[in-house]
Amino acid sequence: MTTSTELEAATFRRLLKHLDDNKDVQNIDLMILAGFCRNCLSKWYLAEAEERGMDITHDQARETIYGMPYSQWKENHQPPATEEQLEAFAKRQQKQP
Repeated sequence: MTTSTELEAATFRRLLKHLDDNKDVQNIDLMILAGFCRNCLSKWYLAEAEERGMDITHDQARETIYGMPYSQWKENHQPPATEEQLEAFAKRQQKQP
């Protein structure tokens, strides 16, 4: 592994830890502010694995990102979105090309 790849991998692990340490930051808030969320990361992870011929499932990719089964994370850390969040998300979606 190259030094660049090692740094990228370490940075990715640090991002996952940061997200794990901040479970109160909801996916919808991430989508509103940054245009991506934990679910996006899991989809990107799965796409990269598939591109490399690796056989993983969507659930396995999600568990890698969330650090636990998605259903467990959702039950323990994801309250329903508020009307304000849904409105802000809809506005964000309208801005995207």
